[in-house]
Amino acid sequence: MKRCSIVLHTHMPYVEGFGTWPFGEEWLWEAVATSYLPLLDVLDRHPGKVTLSITPVLADQLEAPGALDRCLRFLREIRPASHALDLPDHPQLEYSAHRYEQAADALERRGDLIAAFRPHVQWTSAATHAVLPLLATDAGLRLQVETGIASHRERFGAWHGGFWLPECAHAPWIDHLLEEAGVHVTCVDWTNVGVGDPRRTEAGIALVPLDRHGIDLVWDHRGYPSHGDYRDTNRLTAHAHQAWAVDGTAYDPERGHARARVDAERFVRDLTEGAVVAFDTELFGHHWHEGVTFLERVLELAHVVPVAVDDPAPAPAEVPPTSWGEGRDLRTWSAPRAGGIAWAQRRAELTALGTEAGPRALRELLALQSSDWAFQIANASAGEYPRERAEAHRAAFEAALVDGSSDELRNLAPNLADWAFVQP
Repeated sequence: MKRCSIVLHTHMPYVEGFGTWPFGEEWLWEAVATSYLPLLDVLDRHPGKVTLSITPVLADQLEAPGALDRCLRFLREIRPASHALDLPDHPQLEYSAHRYEQAADALERRGDLIAAFRPHVQWTSAATHAVLPLLATDAGLRLQVETGIASHRERFGAWHGGFWLPECAHAPWIDHLLEEAGVHVTCVDWTNVGVGDPRRTEAGIALVPLDRHGIDLVWDHRGYPSHGDYRDTNRLTAHAHQAWAVDGTAYDPERGHARARVDAERFVRDLTEGAVVAFDTELFGHHWHEGVTFLERVLELAHVVPVAVDDPAPAPAEVPPTSWGEGRDLRTWSAPRAGGIAWAQRRAELTALGTEAGPRALRELLALQSSDWAFQIANASAGEYPRERAEAHRAAFEAALVDGSSDELRNLAPNLADWAFVQP
């Protein structure tokens, strides 16, 4: 049985309470229905195998007052009504409608999703998924990392030093700050560095390179989800339902899920022994409908173990900043087509450094620092929504510095203590 490690990075931008459709909190409700709830069933059947992270900003939303009640209304009322409009022309959507009914039942049964995930979550991440090497100050990085770690401990209990670097963005100059916060192990995408085995930095952190070959079997545009049997997640009906297979025929769930099991067998056969592969959790179920079936079959066929490192060799002396973005560097979030968000984030951070920034200002800074806004601008995936969100948080940050507002930013970083935002 082939040995490997699977890291699932679970994250959504802070959309709860900020818009609905086509951009806003319906993203979160869809992820709950199509990814998180089905995945929880798989994790319960295969405990202790997957290395799972949940970002603090996602946990913030899942705990926000009234959030899951609105999600349930979406599943019980909005989705049945929209399916009813499309069913006369697309009878194959009966399957989809039933899946949403099942999701609503599962959400009512589980209730508290944080509690449901608690036995499975091992790693944490930065508070709002900031690209850490692009932050301007040590104080800014500490705010992101230490707030994220405190959030994990508050919600999930013991933490043993596993940390997901947002966007796999790493640079050597952040290592000592990560070690200072208690980080012991993280993943990097060193595809362009040419190092494939775990290495230990001077600060003592184990860096585990991801197996790009294994990831691309799934993630590449020619990967498994591109097969004609699978449900097409890009072609939509008039009311935004997925009624077709990739090959253009009416979607057949039996055919799609059978293909997922076949591809899982191929994946295990073709995967390198001992490989560490990582995926966004939302790929499974949300972006690749049959992905949860694929994942469970892999867990049945392979010897999947949590990420562990034994006495790695020293890291290379000079490693450039890396990520799993375009070019395997930081350009996805810092190049001109990202809209200058990185520089707005840095200006706000430096402004906070010279003031007595209160909790409200720091929460707005955290919200502004999310990597999601630059990513969505760069790939033009969400219209003006990310620009508007970033600008709103920047303006609210500046206003909070002036009026000293202590109002909460909904449920973002609810356990943020009085923070001395200073540069040592």
